[in-house]
Amino acid sequence: MRWQIFEDGVVREFYPLATDYSQPLPAPAWARPLHIGEFMGFLDGKRILLTGLLSNRSIAYGIAKACKREGAELAFTYVGDRFKDRITEFAAEFGSELVFPCDVADDAQIDALFTSLKEHWDSLDGLVHSIGFAPREAIAGDFLDGLSRESFRIAHDISAYSFPALAKAAQPMLSSDASILTLTYLGAERAIPNYNTMGVAKAALEASVRYLAVSLGAKGVRVNGISAGPIKTLAASGIKGFGKILDFVEQSAPLKRNVTIEQVGNAGAFLLSDLASGITAEIMHVDSGFNAVVGGMAGGEGE
Repeated sequence: MRWQIFEDGVVREFYPLATDYSQPLPAPAWARPLHIGEFMGFLDGKRILLTGLLSNRSIAYGIAKACKREGAELAFTYVGDRFKDRITEFAAEFGSELVFPCDVADDAQIDALFTSLKEHWDSLDGLVHSIGFAPREAIAGDFLDGLSRESFRIAHDISAYSFPALAKAAQPMLSSDASILTLTYLGAERAIPNYNTMGVAKAALEASVRYLAVSLGAKGVRVNGISAGPIKTLAASGIKGFGKILDFVEQSAPLKRNVTIEQVGNAGAFLLSDLASGITAEIMHVDSGFNAVVGGMAGGEGE
């Protein structure tokens, strides 16, 4: 038998020894027995709520996969009855029956989500916000041509406001070392062709990460974001010229490739875990290094 030790947020193994090797020393009182062949992930026992899962190409799916692999219990949300069966199937894939309706444009549904969740879990260790939407005309062509008060409002309501709104409603359930995570994109920092109003909304979302981190930090709750590279998701398919963006990143990023939902999922699982206990108010770029390349070009202009 060996022992898995949790001390000051550090996970390591302890092998009791004795001078004659026949009578091992007793394990520390705070150690948990870990039998040979048993795997214990770094999210073991954590309860995590994921929003925004739509398909097996969703970034939320990659995060769910990584979290489940590391031992987390998962719950999911869906928007509209037409998605209920689909999300229920995904939840079952991850060993969960916890599926709840939640349209983040409706405060009553946000409150009802956590009322329902509390019937199953007494606390929440992680919250994943993977939600973004802007009307089609607001994410194509010239920024001003597609600009309207209504499209601007909708993009910010769904893509930005929903994050602190969910965090506020979740607050009574959050454990003392909980982690909250959102997904953003480089269009919050730079003007990306066609991203337009969504980029402005993502900038507001990233600012919310910092303000939430301050608001919840005294309670031990961490708040971070992942700025993922472009990935062929259902949401991305609505952005005009998205294929060209994928090609450009693959050519220009230091790693010469686009990222996958699995890579973003691994980063998400890390930020949700105690391994990242010293990290909050951060936007982690998972984009093959593309964000660090001046002008988006890895080499000289003629290369």
